[in-house]
Amino acid sequence: MSITYTSCTLCPRMCKADRTASRGFCQAGDTVKIARAALHPWEEPCISGTNSSGTVFFSGCTLKCIFCQNYTLSHENFGKEISIARLAEIFLELQQQGAHNINLVTATHFLPSIKEALDMVREDLHIPVVYNCGGYERIETLREYSDYIDIYLPDLKYYDSNRSEKYSAAKDYFSVASKAIEEMIRLTGGLTWDPDQPMLLKKGVMIRHMVLPGAKDDSIKLLHWMKDALPEGQFLVSLMSQYTPFYKSHLYPEINRRITSYEYDKVLDTAIELGLVNGYMQEKSSAKEEYTPPFDLSGV
Repeated sequence: MSITYTSCTLCPRMCKADRTASRGFCQAGDTVKIARAALHPWEEPCISGTNSSGTVFFSGCTLKCIFCQNYTLSHENFGKEISIARLAEIFLELQQQGAHNINLVTATHFLPSIKEALDMVREDLHIPVVYNCGGYERIETLREYSDYIDIYLPDLKYYDSNRSEKYSAAKDYFSVASKAIEEMIRLTGGLTWDPDQPMLLKKGVMIRHMVLPGAKDDSIKLLHWMKDALPEGQFLVSLMSQYTPFYKSHLYPEINRRITSYEYDKVLDTAIELGLVNGYMQEKSSAKEEYTPPFDLSGV
């Protein structure tokens, strides 16, 4: 049975909101709302390549991370409502601009509409579709839309449930996200690279983890889980040092700062010791606000 907007169970919160008449936890109704659709050069090299990733930033979110760098979308629900036909046009426009892929950023709550849009351009869209998410996903939803997704780009934010409840209003984050990531790897069957551009990922999973201030031990637990639970060589890891205090971080003194070199180096050293070297690391200097694009309805 297809998941619909009338009793929404797309995300693990399963709030069953009738989004045709109201809004769910994600703040979304039943009409697609986006804040930006443009080439984005700042993803990992296997996603951005030389021509950039064709990112579509959706409004609303199923998580409520208090440090979100895209808070104007996720918390304040900024954006413009568009038709499904317009979304389909945007996918083709990004492809025409030279995008290596269509990068759906925080799209879970609009998947039924995205499916329709992708169906409209099935004969004309020839680049991979990237599912760029917070990792907090229902397995049933992933399975239902798996034919439409080539690359999964999930966050794996927390191991500790108290931390995930405090900062993202999701006490069950790790138990949900860990199972979702295992399912993403199963669905993709490992990593496939573009034969014409071998540095570009064509199909597969890349797990992002951003090290948080004061949470290096939590990060290290996540790395041990990856090593112990996930099939070797069938996923990429992206360790991120870009944490910058945004939105309501100032209300939480323990995370109202950037991470130290010591914190990041300890996590990076653990990844190397565990053999989790298939992927990327960020330079410490990556913690800059300029990595957040302007949400100005470009391309909408």
